Amino acid sequence: MNHTINLKTNRRIESIDITSKINEIISKSELSSGVCIVYSPHTTSGIIINESYDPSVIEDINVFLSKIVPYNNHYTHLEGNSDAHIKSSIIGSSKILIFENRELLLGTWQGVFFMEFDGPRSRNVVVKLIKTDFR
Repeated sequence: MNHTINLKTNRRIESIDITSKINEIISKSELSSGVCIVYSPHTTSGIIINESYDPSVIEDINVFLSKIVPYNNHYTHLEGNSDAHIKSSIIGSSKILIFENRELLLGTWQGVFFMEFDGPRSRNVVVKLIKTDFR
């Protein structure tokens, strides 16, 4: 069964920590351990795992991506959001995570982030839980 996290972004480039929302889905499921697939079905967004303790890390990532892929760089795509498509391609649209004891298995400082590159928009993140213990 798929679960959906609905998000509303407020800025063109924005990062939203969705770790607690994913853990909520896991805790309400009947599975205690397995694999969690987190997927953004949008061509101008992405999913990353990185430090969630200090928000300046995620801000630095966004600033760096905007330096290497600037907003207006004479792209040929007529919609004017080629930079968002390129950033999404660099970051990727999904992550596979492990969960145990009804919680994501993350490092001490790690979190899962939805990365918006073409907001503000209404977005969805799809979460799929897969049982891996087939005893």
